[in-house]
Amino acid sequence: QFKEMVRALHAEGIEVILDVVFNHTAEGNHMGPILSFKGLENRVYYMLNDDGTYKNYSGCGNTVNGNHPICRELIFHCLRHWVYNYHIDGFRFDLASILSRDRTGQLVPNPPLVEMIAEDPMLADTKIIAEAWDAAGAFQVGSFANLRWAEWNGHYRDDIRRYWRGEGGMIGPIATRICGSSDLYQPSGRNPYHSINFITSHDGYTLHDLTSYEQKHNQANGEDNRDGENNNCSANYGVEGPTRSKHIVELRKRQTKNMMASLLLSVGTPMIVSGDEVLRTQRGNNNAYCQDNAISWFDWKLVERNSEMLRFTQALIEFRRQQPNVRRAAFLTGQVTEEGQLPDVSWFAPDGHLVDWGSGLRSLVCVLGTSGLNDPAARNVMILLHAGGESQDFSIPQHLLRFPWRLFVDTSASAPGDVYPQLDGPALPHGGKLRLIHHTLRCYVA
Repeated sequence: QFKEMVRALHAEGIEVILDVVFNHTAEGNHMGPILSFKGLENRVYYMLNDDGTYKNYSGCGNTVNGNHPICRELIFHCLRHWVYNYHIDGFRFDLASILSRDRTGQLVPNPPLVEMIAEDPMLADTKIIAEAWDAAGAFQVGSFANLRWAEWNGHYRDDIRRYWRGEGGMIGPIATRICGSSDLYQPSGRNPYHSINFITSHDGYTLHDLTSYEQKHNQANGEDNRDGENNNCSANYGVEGPTRSKHIVELRKRQTKNMMASLLLSVGTPMIVSGDEVLRTQRGNNNAYCQDNAISWFDWKLVERNSEMLRFTQALIEFRRQQPNVRRAAFLTGQVTEEGQLPDVSWFAPDGHLVDWGSGLRSLVCVLGTSGLNDPAARNVMILLHAGGESQDFSIPQHLLRFPWRLFVDTSASAPGDVYPQLDGPALPHGGKLRLIHHTLRCYVA
């Protein structure tokens, strides 16, 4: 059945990436059961302290000793099995920083397991993605060993959340994230697509809950709400959880669109957790791994109930498929390679002048020009971002007004005016003067 599923997905042009957990087992610590490795060779398969207790870099009671030769061979057999027998296209490695630890638990610069996965001939055509941290404080985003690995970009997640929440000092970070996180991946010789951009994942809040809860609500997990991440960079906009306030409901809807649009207009590889396109909720639970009930189930009624968000997301995905300007393989430079084109990226303040990156601005204009693309399908893209709590006037620079800008996205508008899939929205106002209400993203295309 699994093989049939993979074949069916491949027939539709959909690759299959398997999430694998090679960092711990269900045997837990010394209080846990003996199910497999403990009974085979405890000191080979697990990292142990000098007194024989289990090192716990996974947060689950034990840590697999991945860089022991026997453990390494086991992991390789697993990966090759899935590629050879099931034609899996890639793997996402849970808490991958544990794979960078030696047998004593120390992080090492060229871990054998990580290097072997990257260089193995049978895995050469697979995509390999690291969750480049662990539960013991290792955080290797931008520095995970070996250049072939892509990474979950935790900085992207946090910076986008913090910007749209209205925090100060975020214009520099959000500009860097939208442009592919060159600060993280360019120094090591990697490319923008090595950055797996995401705002939510199967761990943590859903997009709906990110804009509805300021505190986690994990009581149903049976750990007195101790489990799950405490620092979520979330906001409830006045009421914790569900509300009948029209103002709050509208603001939350706008914020979910702001973050979804930011994600799908950013350079890098976007990742969307299933259900965010229809605003699935986990009722504030940000660690729902143990909930086999309505908290974690997908409610298919949401497809119709939240069809506006679904249409919005679909339009942005299709735009991304068609537009090489947001799928660049090289980092942006701000330079012009051909006369008459706009630079690959330019940033402006709301008054139309170049940005003072040290200012307290919460509003920006990003212009992604076609310079360097050499693709007739490429269009200029102008993104107006306004995370402030009041309306903001924008003046588009005069040299940009020679282009026939048409509205593509306006998160402050209700459907169908929130997105124009055919790129046939209203023209940019005459003179380039416009006002955005609080917490709004607009995108124009020319």
